[in-house]
Amino acid sequence: MPCSRTPAIARVTNALNSTLRPSSVHSIEQAASQPACAPRQIALAAAIGPALLAALALGLGSAAMPQRVHAQPVQDAAEARRAYDIAPGTLDQVLNRFAGRAGVELAADAALTRGKTSVGLSGSFTVHEGFARLLAGHGLQAVRGGNGTYTLRLEAPPPGSANVVELPTVTVSAAGDAAEALPEAYAGGQMARGARLGMLGNVDMMDTPFSVSSYTAQTIEDQQASTVGDVLVNDPSVRFTTSAGHIYENYSIRGFSINADDLALSGMYGLSPNGHSPTEFIERVEVLKGPSALLSGMSPNGAVGGVINLVPKRAGDAPLTRFTADYISSSQFGGHPARGRRYGERKEFGVRFNGAYRDGRSELDGQSKRRVLGALGLDYRGERLRLSLDAYANEEEISNGSPWMASFSGTTVASPPKTGTNLLRGTHGRLDNKAAVVRGEYDFNDHITVYAGVGARGYRYSGYINGTRAGNVLPSGNYTGATYNQNGYIDTLSAETGLRARAQTGPVGHQVVLSATMLQMESGTINKTSASYPSNIYNPSTPKLAADPGAAPKTADTTLTSIALADTLSFARDRVLLTAGLRAQRVQTRSFSATTGLQTADYDKSALTPALGLVVKPWTAQVSLYANYIEGLSQGDTVTDVTARNYGQVFAPYKSKQMEAGVKWDAGEITNTLSVFQISKPSMLKDTASNTYNADGEQRNRGVEWNVFGQVMPRVRVMGGVTYTQALLTHTANGAYDGNTAFGAPRWAGSVALEWDTPWVPGLTLNGRAVRTSWQYINSANTQRIPGWTRFDIGARYATSIQNRKVVFRASVENLLNRSYWTGTFNDGFVTQNAPRTFKLSTTVDF
Repeated sequence: MPCSRTPAIARVTNALNSTLRPSSVHSIEQAASQPACAPRQIALAAAIGPALLAALALGLGSAAMPQRVHAQPVQDAAEARRAYDIAPGTLDQVLNRFAGRAGVELAADAALTRGKTSVGLSGSFTVHEGFARLLAGHGLQAVRGGNGTYTLRLEAPPPGSANVVELPTVTVSAAGDAAEALPEAYAGGQMARGARLGMLGNVDMMDTPFSVSSYTAQTIEDQQASTVGDVLVNDPSVRFTTSAGHIYENYSIRGFSINADDLALSGMYGLSPNGHSPTEFIERVEVLKGPSALLSGMSPNGAVGGVINLVPKRAGDAPLTRFTADYISSSQFGGHPARGRRYGERKEFGVRFNGAYRDGRSELDGQSKRRVLGALGLDYRGERLRLSLDAYANEEEISNGSPWMASFSGTTVASPPKTGTNLLRGTHGRLDNKAAVVRGEYDFNDHITVYAGVGARGYRYSGYINGTRAGNVLPSGNYTGATYNQNGYIDTLSAETGLRARAQTGPVGHQVVLSATMLQMESGTINKTSASYPSNIYNPSTPKLAADPGAAPKTADTTLTSIALADTLSFARDRVLLTAGLRAQRVQTRSFSATTGLQTADYDKSALTPALGLVVKPWTAQVSLYANYIEGLSQGDTVTDVTARNYGQVFAPYKSKQMEAGVKWDAGEITNTLSVFQISKPSMLKDTASNTYNADGEQRNRGVEWNVFGQVMPRVRVMGGVTYTQALLTHTANGAYDGNTAFGAPRWAGSVALEWDTPWVPGLTLNGRAVRTSWQYINSANTQRIPGWTRFDIGARYATSIQNRKVVFRASVENLLNRSYWTGTFNDGFVTQNAPRTFKLSTTVDF
């Protein structure tokens, strides 16, 4: 029978904290030497990377509990009856916990458990009885092998059945398919074990010389996160640079801005939805922190702080028909249908549909919102060939108002008004995104894989979506305002291709990647400004509305091309991993006048950007020391302040640099990462006298980050962290701002989210979250600052079964205390405001 090279794997053992039994060492060494067509094993008991195989074979776990050296024979352990109390969760998580507590090893193809859940286990069982109870109704069985290891397989059909389908052999592939396989969820299910590192593909967190976070679909669903911004509230290094509820959702990572258009979809730029990125079709939200030119190429707007990558959903092996009905205050109602199926003798073909519709009054006084999403994911997973197609259409409309920003006159920053205050009644806006992307990869053999992807997106926007601000607000709240009506478009074509190869030169392993990328963008924008009018942020008047500016002419075109080569060298049985690479990049940018059509700027710049990354596991595979140096090349900043005299100007491309070092500790069910970093990039500063922006000086951010996630104890999960950042301006014109703190970069930021499965009501989970940001300067002159703020959220969910259908009820309250505060900055001198207390309710039913 031919071998199935479906997405990749990691061998397993649950002896993370235990001394290895001699028989275990023998069996692992045997597994490590099996040919490519041996059964593929996917981590359920510990979910650890390939580096752990060699570490375990060397007996590196010897620092753990000595009493387990004299473990009882496997046969006796399997027949012993023990008490278990395992909380509900995804099937792979529950099986992982059971295998760990039972002291047995479990191996499986991750596709068998994907998309399945378990109610947990409570009572006294033998190993066989426990597996049988957990797998009942899933069409699966755990089969015990001669060495005591259990293997998860499809349940055998009844004798004489005409529909007998033989389970294909699953193989460990040495080729590049491992780089495309979705990393497993970590203990607790809220975060994943790894993330996509651009051209390097998906990499386990302990093998990564970078700081990464990967939020799972479980987190998205359980927190009722309807946009990517709702998900990234959990990350202490990420903050928002637009007011809550704005039609655009922009971010900062490590103190540097990232526009909504800088998100990647399946690792490719220019294809994600602009404005808000809906989560209904997203499986993972991944954050790679720091510049990433070698890994991901150039982002459309030159993001430096990091990469946000969106991973679309796929059909699982188990059929899925699901509907979620939801409510968001003040009166938004919505629905989210989802359907997934796989077809073919070996379930080679997958179809996944996700839709969403929401309409009604928002949390902003008098405003209404409407959003429509349709997304389709198709995939084929053959013996050597894997293909996928993702397509979506997303529309978003607002009417009768918009969240807004404010700047202030003098050095006094006025207090924020009541949350939900609507300064811009009568304004409206609309965003339309349509995109499709095709990806494929082919294994020439067990050592070489080629891959390619191409996608296109059309984005249209209109209305009062930029310039939603109150300028030069006095301490009394008075200001003179104007509105800005805008039409525009961005059309993108994105493509990548490459080759991954694995080789061995003596004691050194190599994973070589050759990659080429191309991103073409054409954009146009035009706007009109209304007459000025007096108003007050505490008692707003009716604004004067700007006229429709008409069709948008072409105002810019950009082509970003690159070719990169990287090699990850592995030494000492994967205890030392060294990644070195170089990317040759070219930025071609032209800008044109919206009124005359004449060219106003033309940049064509090329550069080589290197990167080095090192991972060392000095004691066990559970501890990784890492460091990296990486450079980035970005197309120049664009002036986005519509009130500026040089609005729309594009500056010359520039380089950025990052140095980072840290330590990661995977304690089995909880992981900690501690890192220090420095990022430097040219800065764009505002000349208040002339009301223009200029490329001036350098911004240098130094900081310390601590991140934690996982299951602290049975039934209790945590994710969050703290970051400390010093963001300084240097080499500014005539030293005017040298030594000042960059605007919008708080010294301290933190977040923590907790979940607790209550023991007295099976299926009931309580959760809470706290988000804290310290004071920060809001202008480069450091004459204005806003105080720190804290937000508290609470929630609950209840999972049950009604008429043999899984049902989950969820409820949450965000900004529990309904506090009003300035949250951060958008541009130099402009602050953003938070959302009022928000109630969210939803019910999910599986049919």
